Amino acid sequence: MVLVYDFDDREREADMTIASQFITADALRTMRHDAGGLVCTTTPNRIAAELGLPFLSDVFWDARKKYPLLESMAPNDIPYDNTKSSFGVTINHRKTYTGITDADRALTISEYVKTIFGDSPTEQKIRELGANFRAPGHVHLLNTTKNILKTRRGHTELCTALMYMAGVHPSATLCEMMGDNGGATNKACVMEYAEKNDMQFITGDEIIEAWDEYLERTGADL
Repeated sequence: MVLVYDFDDREREADMTIASQFITADALRTMRHDAGGLVCTTTPNRIAAELGLPFLSDVFWDARKKYPLLESMAPNDIPYDNTKSSFGVTINHRKTYTGITDADRALTISEYVKTIFGDSPTEQKIRELGANFRAPGHVHLLNTTKNILKTRRGHTELCTALMYMAGVHPSATLCEMMGDNGGATNKACVMEYAEKNDMQFITGDEIIEAWDEYLERTGADL
């Protein structure tokens, strides 16, 4: 796992991050104990669009005529972001029980990643997602925006970009690091934790610099 701090002028938070394909119950336990925020799993925008995995804000917006309160609750005033929330739907694998245990969430995440990055045609992946997962559930999906780190620079995009550059499936499972004072763990404490636990501490600025070089070198359109 690595620790990703975004920016001093944004959330000012660090997320504990791991490539979703390597998630385990032990990793989730570490996230719960040492990070303490919300565990989420990212999906690249292009894949989410192909499979019909929506932004949750779009689902709520489309349902506003039936549930008018949803329109007035639209996330159009996020103080650190000019784009909509990256939250997607929530899921459980159908072989889980409650879905919230470390083992259950590890199963949901690992099977989700196997499915969306598999070699099957898109229509088959859609059928497999419907057959093997239920929604809502206990794993929160996050969809990246188009043009990663160009249109939005949140942890969803920062951590997904890391996975692209690492050559693994471009999905990150992440969890915000919370402090004992009820707020986010401050930057200095996160750096201290990283050193103590032999983890890498990476800033958003470092990721963006590397990402720009990656796109120039590969010509990737992400």
